[in-house]
Amino acid sequence: MNRSTGSNRWLIVLGTIIVQMGLGTIYTWSLFNQPLVDRFGWEFSSVAITFSITSFALAFATLFAGKLQDKWGLPRLILASGIVLGAGLMLSSQVSSLSLLYLLAGVVVGFADGTAYITSLSNLIKWFPERKGLISGISVGAYGTGSLVFKYINGSLIGSVGVTQAFMYWGIMVMIMIVGGSFLVREASSAAGTVQQRNDSAQHNYTVKEMLRTKQAYLLFIMFFTACMSGLYLIGIVKDIGVKLAGLDAATAANAVAMVAIFNTTGRIVLGALSDKMGRLKVVAGALLVTACAVAVLSFAKLNFGLFFACVAAIAFCFGGNITVFPTIVADFFGLKNQSKNYGIVYQGFGLGALSASFIAAALGGFIPTFTVIGVLCIISFLIAVFIQAPGQKKRRDEHESQHVGMRSMRAGTKAG
Repeated sequence: MNRSTGSNRWLIVLGTIIVQMGLGTIYTWSLFNQPLVDRFGWEFSSVAITFSITSFALAFATLFAGKLQDKWGLPRLILASGIVLGAGLMLSSQVSSLSLLYLLAGVVVGFADGTAYITSLSNLIKWFPERKGLISGISVGAYGTGSLVFKYINGSLIGSVGVTQAFMYWGIMVMIMIVGGSFLVREASSAAGTVQQRNDSAQHNYTVKEMLRTKQAYLLFIMFFTACMSGLYLIGIVKDIGVKLAGLDAATAANAVAMVAIFNTTGRIVLGALSDKMGRLKVVAGALLVTACAVAVLSFAKLNFGLFFACVAAIAFCFGGNITVFPTIVADFFGLKNQSKNYGIVYQGFGLGALSASFIAAALGGFIPTFTVIGVLCIISFLIAVFIQAPGQKKRRDEHESQHVGMRSMRAGTKAG
Protein backbone atom coordinates (compact mmCIF):
# COMPACT_ATOMS: atom_id res chain seq x y z
CA MET A 1 0.00 0.00 0.00
CA ASN A 2 1.45 3.37 -0.99
CA ARG A 3 1.98 6.27 1.42
CA SER A 4 -0.90 8.30 -0.04
CA THR A 5 -3.42 5.52 0.50
CA GLY A 6 -2.10 4.98 4.02
CA SER A 7 -2.50 8.64 4.97
CA ASN A 8 -5.99 8.68 3.43
CA ARG A 9 -6.95 5.72 5.58
CA TRP A 10 -6.10 7.62 8.75
CA LEU A 11 -8.15 10.62 7.60
CA ILE A 12 -11.06 8.18 7.24
CA VAL A 13 -10.36 6.95 10.78
CA LEU A 14 -10.52 10.54 12.02
CA GLY A 15 -13.78 11.20 10.19
CA THR A 16 -15.30 7.98 11.53
CA ILE A 17 -14.24 8.83 15.10
CA ILE A 18 -15.96 12.24 14.85
CA VAL A 19 -19.11 10.63 13.43
CA GLN A 20 -19.18 7.88 16.06
CA MET A 21 -18.66 10.33 18.92
CA GLY A 22 -21.67 12.32 17.71
CA LEU A 23 -23.74 9.15 17.42
CA GLY A 24 -22.74 7.94 20.89
CA THR A 25 -24.22 11.00 22.59
CA ILE A 26 -27.65 9.33 22.63
CA TYR A 27 -26.42 7.31 25.63
CA THR A 28 -26.78 10.40 27.79
CA TRP A 29 -30.55 10.00 27.63
CA SER A 30 -30.88 9.10 31.34
CA LEU A 31 -29.92 12.72 32.15
CA PHE A 32 -33.16 13.91 30.53
CA ASN A 33 -35.63 11.59 32.28
CA GLN A 34 -36.17 13.42 35.58
CA PRO A 35 -36.00 16.96 34.09
CA LEU A 36 -38.72 16.00 31.58
CA VAL A 37 -40.83 14.58 34.42
CA ASP A 38 -40.39 17.83 36.36
CA ARG A 39 -41.15 19.96 33.29
CA PHE A 40 -44.26 18.20 32.01
CA GLY A 41 -45.49 16.10 34.95
CA TRP A 42 -45.24 12.83 33.01
CA GLU A 43 -44.67 9.47 34.72
CA PHE A 44 -40.98 8.63 35.06
CA SER A 45 -41.42 5.14 33.57
CA SER A 46 -43.26 6.65 30.58
CA VAL A 47 -40.38 9.04 29.87
CA ALA A 48 -37.70 6.38 30.43
CA ILE A 49 -39.23 4.09 27.80
CA THR A 50 -38.17 6.65 25.17
CA PHE A 51 -34.63 5.26 25.27
CA SER A 52 -35.89 1.69 24.80
CA ILE A 53 -37.67 2.92 21.66
CA THR A 54 -34.47 4.66 20.54
CA SER A 55 -32.43 1.46 21.06
CA PHE A 56 -34.96 -0.67 19.20
CA ALA A 57 -35.17 1.79 16.29
CA LEU A 58 -31.35 1.91 16.20
CA ALA A 59 -31.12 -1.87 15.85
CA PHE A 60 -34.02 -2.03 13.37
CA ALA A 61 -32.34 0.58 11.14
CA THR A 62 -29.32 -1.66 10.65
CA LEU A 63 -31.48 -4.02 8.58
CA PHE A 64 -31.90 -1.33 5.93
CA ALA A 65 -28.65 0.61 6.26
CA GLY A 66 -26.69 -1.55 3.81
CA LYS A 67 -29.31 -1.12 1.07
CA LEU A 68 -29.41 2.64 1.66
CA GLN A 69 -25.61 2.72 1.42
CA ASP A 70 -25.72 0.87 -1.92
CA LYS A 71 -28.22 3.42 -3.22
CA TRP A 72 -26.79 6.70 -1.90
CA GLY A 73 -23.14 6.03 -1.17
CA LEU A 74 -21.63 6.15 2.32
CA PRO A 75 -20.66 9.85 2.67
CA ARG A 76 -24.10 11.04 1.55
CA LEU A 77 -25.83 8.51 3.81
CA ILE A 78 -23.85 9.62 6.88
CA LEU A 79 -24.45 13.28 6.01
CA ALA A 80 -28.21 12.66 5.70
CA SER A 81 -28.24 10.66 8.94
CA GLY A 82 -26.50 13.52 10.75
CA ILE A 83 -29.06 16.02 9.49
CA VAL A 84 -32.01 13.79 10.42
CA LEU A 85 -30.59 12.92 13.85
CA GLY A 86 -29.83 16.56 14.65
CA ALA A 87 -33.23 17.68 13.40
CA GLY A 88 -34.93 15.00 15.51
CA LEU A 89 -33.24 16.30 18.64
CA MET A 90 -33.89 19.95 17.80
CA LEU A 91 -37.58 19.28 17.11
CA SER A 92 -37.73 17.39 20.44
CA SER A 93 -37.21 20.78 22.10
CA GLN A 94 -40.71 21.74 20.88
CA VAL A 95 -42.67 18.66 22.02
CA SER A 96 -45.41 18.83 24.62
CA SER A 97 -46.72 15.25 24.36
CA LEU A 98 -45.21 11.83 25.02
CA SER A 99 -46.28 10.51 21.61
CA LEU A 100 -44.25 13.20 19.84
CA LEU A 101 -41.29 12.54 22.15
CA TYR A 102 -41.45 8.84 21.27
CA LEU A 103 -41.61 9.65 17.55
CA LEU A 104 -38.83 12.25 17.43
CA ALA A 105 -36.36 11.34 20.20
CA GLY A 106 -37.21 7.65 19.89
CA VAL A 107 -37.95 6.52 16.33
CA VAL A 108 -36.36 9.31 14.26
CA VAL A 109 -33.19 9.73 16.34
CA GLY A 110 -32.74 5.97 16.81
CA PHE A 111 -33.20 5.15 13.11
CA ALA A 112 -30.74 7.86 11.98
CA ASP A 113 -28.22 6.81 14.63
CA GLY A 114 -28.33 3.12 13.72
CA THR A 115 -28.01 3.84 9.99
CA ALA A 116 -24.82 5.86 10.39
CA TYR A 117 -23.40 3.62 13.14
CA ILE A 118 -23.45 0.29 11.31
CA THR A 119 -22.31 1.65 7.93
CA SER A 120 -19.42 3.80 9.19
CA LEU A 121 -18.18 0.98 11.45
CA SER A 122 -18.36 -1.69 8.74
CA ASN A 123 -16.68 0.63 6.24
CA LEU A 124 -13.74 1.31 8.54
CA ILE A 125 -13.21 -2.42 9.13
CA LYS A 126 -12.98 -2.88 5.33
CA TRP A 127 -10.23 -0.25 5.16
CA PHE A 128 -8.12 -2.15 7.73
CA PRO A 129 -8.62 -5.88 7.05
CA GLU A 130 -5.27 -6.65 8.70
CA ARG A 131 -6.28 -4.96 11.99
CA LYS A 132 -10.03 -5.50 12.19
CA GLY A 133 -10.18 -5.88 15.97
CA LEU A 134 -8.14 -2.78 16.79
CA ILE A 135 -9.98 -0.62 14.25
CA SER A 136 -13.37 -1.85 15.45
CA GLY A 137 -12.25 -1.00 18.99
CA ILE A 138 -11.28 2.53 17.96
CA SER A 139 -14.58 3.13 16.17
CA VAL A 140 -16.86 1.63 18.82
CA GLY A 141 -14.68 3.20 21.52
CA ALA A 142 -15.32 6.63 19.98
CA TYR A 143 -19.05 5.89 20.25
CA GLY A 144 -18.61 5.25 23.97
CA THR A 145 -16.40 8.32 24.39
CA GLY A 146 -19.14 10.48 22.88
CA SER A 147 -21.52 9.39 25.62
CA LEU A 148 -18.91 10.07 28.31
CA VAL A 149 -18.02 13.57 27.04
CA PHE A 150 -21.63 14.61 26.46
CA LYS A 151 -22.64 13.38 29.91
CA TYR A 152 -21.00 16.59 31.17
CA ILE A 153 -22.01 18.80 28.22
CA ASN A 154 -25.69 17.84 28.32
CA GLY A 155 -25.76 17.88 32.10
CA SER A 156 -24.43 21.43 32.05
CA LEU A 157 -26.92 22.47 29.35
CA ILE A 158 -29.90 21.09 31.28
CA GLY A 159 -28.77 23.00 34.36
CA SER A 160 -28.13 26.30 32.55
CA VAL A 161 -30.82 26.60 29.84
CA GLY A 162 -33.39 23.99 30.85
CA VAL A 163 -34.27 20.59 29.42
CA THR A 164 -36.18 21.75 26.33
CA GLN A 165 -33.47 24.16 25.13
CA ALA A 166 -30.83 21.51 25.92
CA PHE A 167 -32.36 19.38 23.15
CA MET A 168 -31.90 22.26 20.71
CA TYR A 169 -28.20 22.81 21.48
CA TRP A 170 -27.52 19.07 21.64
CA GLY A 171 -29.06 18.61 18.18
CA ILE A 172 -27.02 21.45 16.68
CA MET A 173 -23.72 20.09 18.06
CA VAL A 174 -24.43 16.52 16.97
CA MET A 175 -25.45 17.63 13.48
CA ILE A 176 -22.21 19.61 13.07
CA MET A 177 -20.10 16.65 14.27
CA ILE A 178 -21.70 13.98 12.07
CA VAL A 179 -22.05 16.14 8.95
CA GLY A 180 -18.48 17.42 9.38
CA GLY A 181 -17.11 13.90 9.87
CA SER A 182 -18.93 12.65 6.76
CA PHE A 183 -16.70 14.83 4.54
CA LEU A 184 -13.61 12.88 5.69
CA VAL A 185 -15.16 9.43 5.16
CA ARG A 186 -14.51 7.53 1.94
CA GLU A 187 -16.19 4.29 0.94
CA ALA A 188 -13.91 1.25 0.92
CA SER A 189 -15.70 -0.40 -2.00
CA SER A 190 -14.67 2.48 -4.27
CA ALA A 191 -11.09 2.57 -3.00
CA ALA A 192 -7.96 0.86 -4.26
CA GLY A 193 -8.31 -2.85 -4.85
CA THR A 194 -5.63 -3.56 -2.28
CA VAL A 195 -8.02 -2.84 0.55
CA GLN A 196 -11.33 -3.90 -0.94
CA GLN A 197 -11.18 -7.66 -0.63
CA ARG A 198 -8.19 -8.59 1.53
CA ASN A 199 -10.14 -10.94 3.74
CA ASP A 200 -7.74 -13.36 5.33
CA SER A 201 -10.34 -15.49 7.16
CA ALA A 202 -13.45 -16.08 5.08
CA GLN A 203 -13.08 -17.98 1.82
CA HIS A 204 -16.47 -16.85 0.58
CA ASN A 205 -18.38 -13.56 0.82
CA TYR A 206 -21.80 -14.64 2.00
CA THR A 207 -24.96 -12.80 1.01
CA VAL A 208 -27.60 -12.34 3.72
CA LYS A 209 -29.62 -15.27 2.32
CA GLU A 210 -26.55 -17.51 2.28
CA MET A 211 -25.61 -16.47 5.81
CA LEU A 212 -29.11 -17.25 7.12
CA ARG A 213 -28.78 -20.79 5.77
CA THR A 214 -25.88 -21.46 8.16
CA LYS A 215 -26.30 -22.51 11.82
CA GLN A 216 -23.45 -20.16 12.75
CA ALA A 217 -25.63 -17.09 12.04
CA TYR A 218 -28.15 -18.16 14.69
CA LEU A 219 -25.51 -19.19 17.21
CA LEU A 220 -23.77 -15.81 16.85
CA PHE A 221 -27.14 -14.12 17.33
CA ILE A 222 -27.68 -15.98 20.62
CA MET A 223 -24.21 -14.96 21.83
CA PHE A 224 -24.69 -11.31 20.84
CA PHE A 225 -28.18 -11.18 22.34
CA THR A 226 -26.80 -12.47 25.64
CA ALA A 227 -23.88 -10.02 25.67
CA CYS A 228 -26.17 -7.07 24.92
CA MET A 229 -28.87 -8.04 27.39
CA SER A 230 -26.39 -8.26 30.27
CA GLY A 231 -24.69 -4.95 29.48
CA LEU A 232 -27.78 -2.92 28.61
CA TYR A 233 -29.71 -4.13 31.65
CA LEU A 234 -26.85 -3.10 33.93
CA ILE A 235 -26.48 0.32 32.28
CA GLY A 236 -30.15 1.05 32.81
CA ILE A 237 -30.36 0.15 36.51
CA VAL A 238 -26.82 0.37 37.90
CA LYS A 239 -27.62 3.20 40.32
CA ASP A 240 -30.63 1.29 41.69
CA ILE A 241 -28.53 -1.86 42.18
CA GLY A 242 -26.05 0.12 44.27
CA VAL A 243 -28.80 1.53 46.50
CA LYS A 244 -30.96 -1.58 46.89
CA LEU A 245 -28.47 -4.47 46.80
CA ALA A 246 -25.25 -2.89 48.08
CA GLY A 247 -26.84 -0.46 50.53
CA LEU A 248 -25.05 2.59 49.13
CA ASP A 249 -26.41 6.09 49.37
CA ALA A 250 -27.81 7.59 46.15
CA ALA A 251 -24.86 9.95 45.57
CA THR A 252 -22.27 7.16 45.89
CA ALA A 253 -24.27 4.77 43.73
CA ALA A 254 -24.60 7.48 41.05
CA ASN A 255 -20.80 7.37 40.61
CA ALA A 256 -21.28 3.93 39.08
CA VAL A 257 -22.92 5.57 36.04
CA ALA A 258 -19.67 7.35 35.12
CA MET A 259 -17.64 4.23 35.93
CA VAL A 260 -19.78 2.13 33.59
CA ALA A 261 -19.07 4.60 30.77
CA ILE A 262 -15.31 4.56 31.46
CA PHE A 263 -14.95 0.76 31.67
CA ASN A 264 -17.34 0.25 28.76
CA THR A 265 -15.14 2.44 26.55
CA THR A 266 -11.90 0.90 27.87
CA GLY A 267 -13.20 -2.62 27.17
CA ARG A 268 -13.95 -1.68 23.57
CA ILE A 269 -10.39 -0.60 22.84
CA VAL A 270 -8.52 -3.19 24.95
CA LEU A 271 -10.48 -6.30 23.96
CA GLY A 272 -10.74 -5.13 20.35
CA ALA A 273 -6.95 -4.96 20.05
CA LEU A 274 -6.51 -8.18 22.06
CA SER A 275 -8.81 -10.06 19.69
CA ASP A 276 -6.35 -9.50 16.82
CA LYS A 277 -3.66 -11.35 18.82
CA MET A 278 -5.51 -13.95 20.91
CA GLY A 279 -8.39 -14.81 18.61
CA ARG A 280 -11.84 -13.26 18.64
CA LEU A 281 -13.83 -16.20 19.95
CA LYS A 282 -11.41 -16.69 22.86
CA VAL A 283 -11.89 -13.06 23.86
CA VAL A 284 -15.68 -13.34 23.64
CA ALA A 285 -15.69 -16.62 25.58
CA GLY A 286 -13.57 -15.07 28.33
CA ALA A 287 -15.80 -11.97 28.51
CA LEU A 288 -18.95 -14.09 28.78
CA LEU A 289 -17.42 -16.19 31.56
CA VAL A 290 -16.38 -13.10 33.53
CA THR A 291 -19.88 -11.64 33.08
CA ALA A 292 -21.46 -14.87 34.38
CA CYS A 293 -19.22 -14.76 37.48
CA ALA A 294 -19.99 -11.07 38.07
CA VAL A 295 -23.79 -11.49 37.92
CA ALA A 296 -23.49 -14.52 40.21
CA VAL A 297 -21.68 -12.39 42.79
CA LEU A 298 -24.28 -9.62 42.45
CA SER A 299 -27.02 -12.19 42.96
CA PHE A 300 -25.71 -14.28 45.84
CA ALA A 301 -22.88 -12.47 47.65
CA LYS A 302 -23.23 -9.93 50.47
CA LEU A 303 -22.31 -6.78 48.59
CA ASN A 304 -20.17 -3.96 49.87
CA PHE A 305 -18.78 -0.85 48.15
CA GLY A 306 -15.72 -2.58 46.63
CA LEU A 307 -17.46 -5.76 45.50
CA PHE A 308 -20.33 -3.84 43.90
CA PHE A 309 -18.03 -1.56 41.90
CA ALA A 310 -15.75 -4.45 40.88
CA CYS A 311 -18.70 -6.44 39.47
CA VAL A 312 -20.15 -3.41 37.70
CA ALA A 313 -16.77 -2.55 36.18
CA ALA A 314 -16.27 -6.14 34.99
CA ILE A 315 -19.69 -6.36 33.31
CA ALA A 316 -19.28 -2.95 31.64
CA PHE A 317 -15.74 -3.81 30.44
CA CYS A 318 -16.88 -7.14 28.97
CA PHE A 319 -19.99 -5.66 27.36
CA GLY A 320 -17.91 -2.98 25.65
CA GLY A 321 -15.43 -5.60 24.43
CA ASN A 322 -18.11 -7.96 23.15
CA ILE A 323 -19.94 -5.39 21.04
CA THR A 324 -16.57 -4.39 19.57
CA VAL A 325 -15.40 -7.90 18.67
CA PHE A 326 -18.68 -9.13 17.16
CA PRO A 327 -18.50 -7.05 13.95
CA THR A 328 -15.09 -8.58 13.24
CA ILE A 329 -16.35 -12.10 13.99
CA VAL A 330 -19.15 -11.60 11.46
CA ALA A 331 -16.54 -10.38 8.94
CA ASP A 332 -14.30 -13.41 9.68
CA PHE A 333 -17.18 -15.85 9.32
CA PHE A 334 -19.07 -14.39 6.36
CA GLY A 335 -16.66 -12.09 4.49
CA LEU A 336 -16.25 -8.34 4.21
CA LYS A 337 -18.21 -7.61 1.03
CA ASN A 338 -21.68 -7.69 2.63
CA GLN A 339 -20.56 -6.79 6.14
CA SER A 340 -23.10 -4.00 6.78
CA LYS A 341 -26.04 -6.20 5.78
CA ASN A 342 -24.83 -9.36 7.52
CA TYR A 343 -23.89 -7.63 10.76
CA GLY A 344 -27.21 -5.78 10.60
CA ILE A 345 -28.99 -9.12 11.01
CA VAL A 346 -26.87 -10.22 13.99
CA TYR A 347 -27.15 -6.72 15.46
CA GLN A 348 -30.88 -7.24 16.06
CA GLY A 349 -29.70 -8.96 19.24
CA PHE A 350 -28.93 -5.48 20.55
CA GLY A 351 -32.50 -4.17 20.28
CA LEU A 352 -34.06 -7.42 21.44
CA GLY A 353 -31.58 -7.66 24.31
CA ALA A 354 -32.52 -4.17 25.49
CA LEU A 355 -36.23 -4.99 25.48
CA SER A 356 -35.99 -8.56 26.79
CA ALA A 357 -34.13 -7.66 29.99
CA SER A 358 -36.85 -5.18 30.94
CA PHE A 359 -39.63 -7.70 30.26
CA ILE A 360 -37.81 -10.47 32.16
CA ALA A 361 -37.24 -8.16 35.14
CA ALA A 362 -40.94 -7.19 35.14
CA ALA A 363 -42.07 -10.81 34.85
CA LEU A 364 -39.70 -12.26 37.45
CA GLY A 365 -39.96 -9.34 39.84
CA GLY A 366 -36.51 -7.95 40.53
CA PHE A 367 -32.78 -7.78 39.97
CA ILE A 368 -31.66 -11.14 41.33
CA PRO A 369 -33.95 -13.43 39.25
CA THR A 370 -33.01 -11.41 36.14
CA PHE A 371 -29.30 -11.75 36.94
CA THR A 372 -29.81 -15.51 37.32
CA VAL A 373 -31.33 -15.74 33.83
CA ILE A 374 -28.48 -13.62 32.43
CA GLY A 375 -25.91 -15.85 34.16
CA VAL A 376 -27.41 -19.03 32.65
CA LEU A 377 -27.48 -17.45 29.18
CA CYS A 378 -23.84 -16.38 29.59
CA ILE A 379 -22.77 -19.98 30.35
CA ILE A 380 -24.70 -21.27 27.31
CA SER A 381 -23.15 -18.59 25.09
CA PHE A 382 -19.70 -19.33 26.56
CA LEU A 383 -20.04 -22.96 25.47
CA ILE A 384 -21.15 -21.84 21.99
CA ALA A 385 -18.09 -19.57 21.75
CA VAL A 386 -15.78 -22.45 22.72
CA PHE A 387 -17.10 -24.86 20.11
CA ILE A 388 -18.35 -22.72 17.19
CA GLN A 389 -16.36 -22.70 13.93
CA ALA A 390 -16.61 -20.51 10.86
CA PRO A 391 -18.76 -21.96 8.03
CA GLY A 392 -16.72 -24.35 5.91
CA GLN A 393 -13.75 -24.23 8.28
CA LYS A 394 -13.81 -27.95 9.06
CA LYS A 395 -14.17 -28.79 5.37
CA ARG A 396 -11.20 -26.57 4.46
CA ARG A 397 -9.11 -28.10 7.25
CA ASP A 398 -9.97 -31.63 6.08
CA GLU A 399 -9.06 -30.69 2.50
CA HIS A 400 -5.76 -29.22 3.71
CA GLU A 401 -4.97 -32.35 5.71
CA SER A 402 -5.91 -34.53 2.72
CA GLN A 403 -3.55 -32.54 0.48
CA HIS A 404 -0.81 -32.83 3.12
CA VAL A 405 -1.25 -36.62 3.34
CA GLY A 406 -1.22 -36.83 -0.47
CA MET A 407 2.06 -34.89 -0.66
CA ARG A 408 3.66 -37.17 1.92
CA SER A 409 2.52 -40.23 -0.02
CA MET A 410 3.99 -38.81 -3.22
CA ARG A 411 7.31 -38.08 -1.50
CA ALA A 412 7.37 -41.61 -0.03
CA GLY A 413 6.66 -43.09 -3.46
CA THR A 414 9.45 -41.00 -5.02
CA LYS A 415 11.95 -42.22 -2.39
CA ALA A 416 10.87 -45.84 -2.88
CA GLY A 417 11.33 -45.43 -6.63
